[in-house]
Amino acid sequence: MLPLFVGPKIGEGAHAKVYEGKYKDETVAIKVVRRGETPEEIARREGRFAREVAMLSRVQHRNLVKFIGACKEPIMVIVTELLQGGTLRKYLLNLRPKCLDLRVAIGFALDIARAMECLHSHGIIHRDLKPENLILTEDHKTVKLADFGLAREESLTEMMTAETGTYRWMAPELYSTVTLRQGEKKHYNHKVDAYSFAIVLWELIHNKLPFEGMSNLQAAYAAAFKNVRPSAEDLPEDLASIVTSCWQEDPNARPNFSQIIQMLLHYLSTISPPEPVMPPKRTTSENAVLPPESPGTSSLMAARDDVVETPKATEEDQPRSFLFCFNQCY
Repeated sequence: MLPLFVGPKIGEGAHAKVYEGKYKDETVAIKVVRRGETPEEIARREGRFAREVAMLSRVQHRNLVKFIGACKEPIMVIVTELLQGGTLRKYLLNLRPKCLDLRVAIGFALDIARAMECLHSHGIIHRDLKPENLILTEDHKTVKLADFGLAREESLTEMMTAETGTYRWMAPELYSTVTLRQGEKKHYNHKVDAYSFAIVLWELIHNKLPFEGMSNLQAAYAAAFKNVRPSAEDLPEDLASIVTSCWQEDPNARPNFSQIIQMLLHYLSTISPPEPVMPPKRTTSENAVLPPESPGTSSLMAARDDVVETPKATEEDQPRSFLFCFNQCY
């Protein structure tokens, strides 16, 4: 049995901590899920953990974070590949006030759409599509979808709970017609992800927070009960058509991700690539001292967003081995 070595903590959420680690000489991300305190909370989190592991282990795609393994006892652990590019959220924040090149934004959108197409082809609804759950590779050229904690298998005959992710990106049909009560049963299907994708695509293009100036709940109320959407008036007609079709109020009118991919590819083909800049001819002698080369595009992009000062080692952050790891693998 091979040990899993746990290194420094690199992230923390409401229900889990994420550590950098090593497994089989591969640098990995180790998600340690808190069990909770009450019996109800423990049962709910264990159920969510089991679903996430089951779905991660079922699907493989170049735009999905690669699943490596998991164990349930003595603590709940999920191990995936570690992507060094940071989250799309932090990448966009570091880029502000500038926007992504439109071709880059559409390329990222295609990565996301292909990941979603893969999930939907396996009958899986993600339900929490937002920039915080989209991770970039180290070269900032590829986006991968992560965090299946709220994902569900789609069944047209069952009612699913609206315990979904951040309200700002949620589809209107997930809300109650009276209030936004957590855990309320609602009818919905895979088209909720198309709505969330539209909001993410709008954000990729504008590099602004959607529904700016509103709280998450205000944004949810405006979208659900007033049919408010971020403005698409400044977008090219074909691109605006893609965005607005995905966030239509009627879920059945939204395209599926196979259609979204085709629309994005068609639009990408209409965008003229930037003209190459020809460097001036140099007439210096062979031994002349030349100035350093101009920085490339990558140097103009945000520095890696997850680099922080290394704190003094604590007992929690000391590298250690989980010798038990994967003895109860999924």
